[in-house]
Amino acid sequence: MYILEKTSYFWVLALIPILFFVFWIYTLWQKKRRSQFAEARFFTHLAPDFSRGKPLLKLILISLGIATLVVALVNPKVGTKIETVKREGIDIVFALDVSKSMLAEDIAPNRLEKAKQITNKIINKLAGDRVGLIGYAGSAFPQIPITTDYGTTRTFLRTMNTDMVSSQGTAINQAIDLATTYFDDEDQTNKVLVLLSDGEDHESNLEEISQKAADAGIKIFTIGLGSEKGAPIPIKKNGKTQTYKKDSAGETVITKMDPNTLELIASITDGEYMHGTNTKAVVDQIFENINALEKTEFESKQFADFKSQYQWFLGLGIILLILDMFVFAKKTTWIQRLNLFNEKDDAKK
Repeated sequence: MYILEKTSYFWVLALIPILFFVFWIYTLWQKKRRSQFAEARFFTHLAPDFSRGKPLLKLILISLGIATLVVALVNPKVGTKIETVKREGIDIVFALDVSKSMLAEDIAPNRLEKAKQITNKIINKLAGDRVGLIGYAGSAFPQIPITTDYGTTRTFLRTMNTDMVSSQGTAINQAIDLATTYFDDEDQTNKVLVLLSDGEDHESNLEEISQKAADAGIKIFTIGLGSEKGAPIPIKKNGKTQTYKKDSAGETVITKMDPNTLELIASITDGEYMHGTNTKAVVDQIFENINALEKTEFESKQFADFKSQYQWFLGLGIILLILDMFVFAKKTTWIQRLNLFNEKDDAKK
């Protein structure tokens, strides 16, 4: 297990492609200037010690040095000790709808991003509870099993998008069925499923599968995202809307939120339906319901001691930059004998 303490420093890595671009422009400029001074075939005679490969080697060393120093600034930490701790809490599984209809922007910034915001804020308020994560569209798939690792759960949550499932649709029944396999009956914890969707269900056995969840002791809290009036599904390129999704007849598809489906699921499982317009209100309501449930004591293993590893990357970065200082633009005799860059062949032309 490892953690990255200050990931914001990764932006410094953007300097590396900029350096290569500047190097490429400078190389073209040098070539042009040399051609004004003498023909290329005479240049090896005029400057026999000039090395074409050394400048690139220096750039690679500098780039690697920058990269390793950036990693040192990020300060990666590796877990070195695992301990078993006792916690009190409940098990909560979040099921996010990632179908294309969740791209509709009738709730800002769009339905999917709103679902992720709500989920993230709920996780931020949790303490001893365990969480799991499921995604679904035309089919359901596991993202994170039940865990106390909120950081990893948030990381996977951020990466969820509408391209994760090739089959489109909204298989809510599959999401509920998959969630029933997440909970461990041996721990006898209270079980909660938070289902975030626009409610556009394309299956017919929701009552049956919801009753199965209720019989397993799972409460389902449903959060509706979108408007009953509906909205088109934008097709974007580089962040800008190019057009809207159309059906086989060429008409713009309007996707509408269906609260009835979500209300039905919540009522069967003794849960509660909420509309996701107001993030704070929804998070507070979910948290109030969670706190009303009896907490169960359970054991979990976690890394208790993390050690910084920045010194290895700092040392390597310094070594690379020192090596760069000893790489000169002129040819090295023993390397010249190897003829790595075919310079002898060029000189004969």
